[in-house]
Amino acid sequence: MDRQEDDGPMRLAGAHPAVRRIWTVELRSRAGGPRLVCPHCTVGSPPLQAASARSAVLAHLARHARADALPAYLRTCQCRAQGCSWHLRHRGCAGPVLLALTRDRSGRAWRLSDTCAACAAATSHTAVVPATLIAPRPPRCTGRRPKPLGGPAERTRVREMLTYLSAALPQFTSPAARLLALQCALRADNGGYVRLSGGLLRGMRLHGRTELWEELEHAEWLRRATGRHPYMEARLLDAALLSQQGSRARARAAQWAMRPAPLAVPAGLPPAVQLTALTLASHTSGETCSTDLDVLARLCGHSPQQTAELLDRLVASHALTAWRHNRETDEVFWWLPPRAWAGHQQGPSGRPPTL
Repeated sequence: MDRQEDDGPMRLAGAHPAVRRIWTVELRSRAGGPRLVCPHCTVGSPPLQAASARSAVLAHLARHARADALPAYLRTCQCRAQGCSWHLRHRGCAGPVLLALTRDRSGRAWRLSDTCAACAAATSHTAVVPATLIAPRPPRCTGRRPKPLGGPAERTRVREMLTYLSAALPQFTSPAARLLALQCALRADNGGYVRLSGGLLRGMRLHGRTELWEELEHAEWLRRATGRHPYMEARLLDAALLSQQGSRARARAAQWAMRPAPLAVPAGLPPAVQLTALTLASHTSGETCSTDLDVLARLCGHSPQQTAELLDRLVASHALTAWRHNRETDEVFWWLPPRAWAGHQQGPSGRPPTL
């Protein structure tokens, strides 16, 4: 692709040239297994196992992004530099510059690039790569008292993992399987192995649901291992990304995701409603109760129409007091009951924020 100058306001005029931050790789079928082809690398890759090929692609792209790191003020939207040709719908570049991962329909070609939030949301088969998956692991802090669950760290990790799963799993993956995958991803060790107890699965109302494990196996996202009753054990096939995060921090996020205060829903509601509530909770803070409808639908694996019905169910169950869709900006806003904020972070006025 030809590079074009980006004249956006985030650049210091004349101070720095525009930097092209687009990396692409392709999986090509060869004897002995698929091979990874990268135009940035001169040395070819050895044959890969089919089950681990996708993980190798993502790990390869992550290495390029870490090696070519840039300060935030030098990063520009590469989609805009290409004339916004990567998507059909366009409301103009807006929002922070993020790392966006895009795959083609066949799953053979992948692109990682700096893209503004608006262009990333408008590009199909695209998910934002969390900064925690690219940045080196921070040093471990000792001697500090653990913070209460439900703070920005847990919300951010769950939101980032839901974003990752929206790209890693097929769009038709069921809500119950997505909830199971989230717990597996957050509770896996650095080698990608996870062990879930029967008690944990019963608490999620997923105990005995072998069809969910089969669904994730069919998506080539994990492979079950022989575990001793009542445990379920598996190995995640995308472990290369998960190893970039601290296991303790992920475990805290997994615990919060079981009851994502301040938006924990009553027990017994369908997994689709639980997943919607969890996604809203990961986007809820003392001053923010909103997100784009496309983002909400994509993270939940629903259509926008289904998402609206599920939001109505959350209002009917009194988990929300109301919600609203701004059709001009495509934003969804929601309001929580005052009791939901008791003991949690509140808005500047000490009450739930008004939107």
